[in-house]
Amino acid sequence: MADNSSPFKNQSGTIGLPTQTMQNQIHELAKTLPPPRRQNIACDACRARKVKCNQLPGQDKHCLTKNYPCTHFVQQATSEKKRSSAVNRRPRALSTSNPTAAPVTTPTKYSTSPPADTPSPGSSPSPLAPHYLPYANNHAIAFPYQLPHLRSSPHASTIQLLSYLFSPESPTDPASFPHSRGRSPKISDWGEIGKRLEDDAFRVELALDLVEVFFQICHTRLPLLNPAQFRSRLKYSLASHSSPPSPQRTPPEKPVHPALLATVIAWGAKFSEHPLLVMDREGAGGQSRLARTLVNRAREVAEAEKVHRISCVDHVVIALLIEPLQNQSPDDPDGFHGFWLTCSIRHLLELQINHKSVMQNIQDAEARGTMIFAWWMACLADAYHSAYYRRKPQLDDDDYDIDFYTADPTPPEMSDHSVTPSPREQLEGYYRAAHALARTARHMSRQLWRPTTESDGISFEVLCNIMALLNDWRDEHLPRVGVPSDFESEWDFVSAVSACASDATYHVMWTILFNAVDDFGIREINELHRIGPNPNHPIDTHNIETVKHKLYDEALHGSLRIAGLTGVLTSNGYLKLDPAVMHFSCLTAGTLLARLGRPEVSNCIAGLKQYSYAYEEAADEAKEMERAYGAALSGESEINCMQSVVIPAQPAQPMSLDAGGGGFVQNGNGSSHSSTVDHEMASIPQDSSYSHLMYRR
Repeated sequence: MADNSSPFKNQSGTIGLPTQTMQNQIHELAKTLPPPRRQNIACDACRARKVKCNQLPGQDKHCLTKNYPCTHFVQQATSEKKRSSAVNRRPRALSTSNPTAAPVTTPTKYSTSPPADTPSPGSSPSPLAPHYLPYANNHAIAFPYQLPHLRSSPHASTIQLLSYLFSPESPTDPASFPHSRGRSPKISDWGEIGKRLEDDAFRVELALDLVEVFFQICHTRLPLLNPAQFRSRLKYSLASHSSPPSPQRTPPEKPVHPALLATVIAWGAKFSEHPLLVMDREGAGGQSRLARTLVNRAREVAEAEKVHRISCVDHVVIALLIEPLQNQSPDDPDGFHGFWLTCSIRHLLELQINHKSVMQNIQDAEARGTMIFAWWMACLADAYHSAYYRRKPQLDDDDYDIDFYTADPTPPEMSDHSVTPSPREQLEGYYRAAHALARTARHMSRQLWRPTTESDGISFEVLCNIMALLNDWRDEHLPRVGVPSDFESEWDFVSAVSACASDATYHVMWTILFNAVDDFGIREINELHRIGPNPNHPIDTHNIETVKHKLYDEALHGSLRIAGLTGVLTSNGYLKLDPAVMHFSCLTAGTLLARLGRPEVSNCIAGLKQYSYAYEEAADEAKEMERAYGAALSGESEINCMQSVVIPAQPAQPMSLDAGGGGFVQNGNGSSHSSTVDHEMASIPQDSSYSHLMYRR
């Protein structure tokens, strides 16, 4: 008979250990076992992109879905190195007749010495050299350029960086040509362009030219850099120093951050009229393959330099410059839409730039000015980005207490408003207006982009509140920062685009609100259709329809105004030089006009086609807009919840701006006319500012 009184017998009668005792013994046993061996299963492409090389059930691996070659050269080289090391550690008899071959080594990003066949720091590596390709090749994996702690001199690292930026794409580069995937790049892929880029002197000359294009065109809209300081640092980075400076000499200049230089060069390539870029566009149907490559390389360098991980002033500026540089479509799989904006905001908060006390303690006026502008650029971009792409904003109204809109407070003698406002006061007025609109955009995003709003609809009270906020902003700020009725003769490219951008940013908010109501509906009306009338809570459907009519009128007026401004900027060639400031407004307004079958959509289509000179996705957006317009003309309505208030398109008639620049003059029956503001912007110079901004041969 079994003895069940023993503490070492369980209920089944078999002998075992108590639970706690068993866990203790297993824990002690685990301490004596060797650690598990980590399996390196990631392929070369996934390893370079730092993603898991997993295969989900019913799907291809990550690399295969991206059309990247699934090679394992790094894993093979690592295994070979371990095997060779194990052989070297085995005891063997000394012999001089059969020397052992040197083990195979693979350079990595953590290497303390370059591979044996890496060119010396002072030499000029070929752009096609395997060790300077960014990803996998038939020999080994090497980082595209040396990390900061491995660089022997600023000159060597800058020359090496330019060699990487201007080399043909690798098979795993997102900018590769389709016919070059799966094989190493060849010089014939770029034809005459590749041959010109083989020369070190030509690469330096091209880089300097693209930097100047950035400062002539992009810097006027994104003034995050000091041009003189950047040029001085770049000159120092390109200068060759054979010997280190003596202690008596002045400390050397700080070299340009590699990711910053790569980003500035990529910006310049978007708008440059350099003969090499012109030849590149002519050979690729109007799209620059080199410019597309430089954008991808700038992101790769920024990731290699850990711009997204380490908080410092340079990384804030780099992140803010990369965000508008890349593809503006949120559906682009390689764009990481909003990623770099998020990084810049995180860095700014980490540096506590959102605190007034910290900002006031920055002694260097240059650094203080840069950080203040960077903060407001990130703050405004976050608010508008949330409204544009239906996301919650990262910043809240109480996340900062900065009330300065410039680097230093305005002196008392400059605060007299009886005279003409100074440029500084005008700048402060612009930022105050933009900040007020950004706060309204934040409120819109928090109220509209909710799962409950998407499922139940927008509360009528919330809708009325948002419309009131937009009307208040128009009355207070639009006459000062929008497009006036009569232009001054001295207006140039920057003045025209700035005023048009401020004007369009306000008016596109009405279109965004219209689209939200059209997609989600109004909650009270949705409940009425879903559960029927409620005697305890009657719904004033007449008042709701009146508000919907007002929203439709404002959205249509705003879209027509944006179309008119877009038409004038396009006729002057300004959108060809615009770093995507008007892009979203043009796209959103044009899409609504296309859905309504309005002929004024042609201005937005022409503007997007001009935008495609620098942003390739704009060409596809123009084709989709043409399709929507054709569908609307054929009777296929794409209007949903706002269908009850949409007025059929009327024949186009002249329209003029009102005196305040905040609305449009309508005809007697309440329908709006088509927007034509060309005569009001005719005084903008046609060539005085445009010609000198383009590349001079």
